[in-house]
Amino acid sequence: METPLTAIEMTGAIDEHQQLHLDGLLPIGPQRVRVILLYPSESAEEESEWLNAGSRNPAFHDLSDPAEDVYSLNDGKEFNDSP
Repeated sequence: METPLTAIEMTGAIDEHQQLHLDGLLPIGPQRVRVILLYPSESAEEESEWLNAGSRNPAFHDLSDPAEDVYSLNDGKEFNDSP
């Protein structure tokens, strides 16, 4: 049976020696951990090109029709995730 994992989100930087340096102290003691790194993709510019192309695609022009505006800022309830 696998042990359940808890996630902690922190920021940091990778130096010229490919060593990770966190911007703060970890709230846990010495132990083995698994690390998942998230970093900007080299294709970030490519993604914005796709988004721009999609916004100009005639297949989506019907979304600019006022009849498609079925929601307003007054719809729904405010989401507050604070305890």
